[in-house]
Amino acid sequence: MCNDHTEHAMGRRALLVTGAAAALTLSSVSFANAAPSSGETETKTVRGTLPTGSPDFVYLPVDVPRGVREIRVAYSYQRPTMPAGTQGNALDIGIFDERGTKLGGDGFRGWSGGARTEFFIRADEATPGYLPGPVRSGTWHIALGPYTVAPEGLPYEVTITLTYGSPGATPRPVHPPERAKGRGRAWYRGDCHLHSVHSDGRRTPAEIAAGARAAGLDFINSSEHNTSSAHTAWDGLWGDDLLILTGEEITTRNGHVVAVGMDPGTFVDWRYRARDNRFGHYAREVRRAGGLVVPAHPHATCIGCNWKFGFNDADAVEVWNGPFTPEDEVALASWDNTLVSSARSGRPWTPAMGSSDAHRDPDPIGTPQTVVLADELSREAILAGIRAGRSYIAESAAVSVTFGASGGRGLHAGIGERLKVADDDPVTVRLEVTGAPAGSTARIVTDQGTLHTAALPQSGTGTVEWRTTAEYATYVRAEVRRPPASPGVPGVPGPFVALTNPVFLGQGS
Repeated sequence: MCNDHTEHAMGRRALLVTGAAAALTLSSVSFANAAPSSGETETKTVRGTLPTGSPDFVYLPVDVPRGVREIRVAYSYQRPTMPAGTQGNALDIGIFDERGTKLGGDGFRGWSGGARTEFFIRADEATPGYLPGPVRSGTWHIALGPYTVAPEGLPYEVTITLTYGSPGATPRPVHPPERAKGRGRAWYRGDCHLHSVHSDGRRTPAEIAAGARAAGLDFINSSEHNTSSAHTAWDGLWGDDLLILTGEEITTRNGHVVAVGMDPGTFVDWRYRARDNRFGHYAREVRRAGGLVVPAHPHATCIGCNWKFGFNDADAVEVWNGPFTPEDEVALASWDNTLVSSARSGRPWTPAMGSSDAHRDPDPIGTPQTVVLADELSREAILAGIRAGRSYIAESAAVSVTFGASGGRGLHAGIGERLKVADDDPVTVRLEVTGAPAGSTARIVTDQGTLHTAALPQSGTGTVEWRTTAEYATYVRAEVRRPPASPGVPGVPGPFVALTNPVFLGQGS
């Protein structure tokens, strides 16, 4: 085994601006020109320090010779203790092969963010988060992502080990089917935002599938951070009772977006900020792959999580992410404001959905879940239901709601639909709830705000009716909430139990 150590001096870097996030490219790491004997390894280690203000991505080129069976990368970096209010060091990692690092190009081979300290790639297998396939000769690039950098800089060390030998065969990928047996036209429950060991989660795909069934779900969406590696990880885990969609959580530095139900094997790039004006292009890439564009936890306060791309390219928006927090309250209010604007202007509206974003125990899968009215349990039908807003959000499979409005000459409209009545026609709004916790209340919300509140029976099952006109309410939607967490603070409602998308009233434009 051959070992070498390389220092990357700061002055030897070149700053490259490629039309998206600025990137820093370091000096190349070279290995032997002639391949050693099969089974032999060659290792080189690179050390350096990234300064405060480093670009989002730093690329370490690695010249890979012929005859390599496996590339293995390990890295570490210093994490000094910082005073409160000062960011410390956090460094992500991934890799691109000899096809290059071009934004949206074909070179992507994997990303683990900060979830693991080493990975390998070979033809027959790869670390979760990475794509198996031949290790071809050429210049590969290890991608370092300085998420945050301490004031004194980020010292790092990267070790690359090449193993020589016959490459082996790459297995043919097996992807989930696009249809399950289902129950015909029905309400189907799903969780579209989940993480496994293929990104920063701790559950295996098998554990997620078992958890989804235990939570009463009919469908899930694979949504790993910035990788499609999990698309092939569900063999034998689907069934007549569980539809598995393939997607990605596209994790940019200006917000996260869940791509729901894309063609298996689709990877969507994440290396841009709002200032780069690239999000619209990649939103179209998601839709070209048959998926939906869903901004995730848009008002989360973690670094890089707050949504800054606007909602013009969104097919739906995640207004409830995991167990209730005040961030969800802000997301709901922000989404409701877009409803008001859309309803009064006649522009298309953006449906709401909710997902668990579960990563590990004890994160509950299916809390919350999106309940979709679909013609069948298939990828096409589920996505069509979400896109049309024929859905509501519930904290668990124990909670069900039925919501609609009737008026005019025997007309009725359900969630996501329009009741086409005259402005002065009487309209009856009806909400039926089952399975809510004791002490819950039901709220009818319109473009004017919450106009009706009623306590549900202690059994958690009950019916609420309210009457209005299209002139008075442009739309109606329903909320079911627990008792307020701070009952002494007036005007602060309790945590969510269920939320519906709106029913629009009137002829529309």
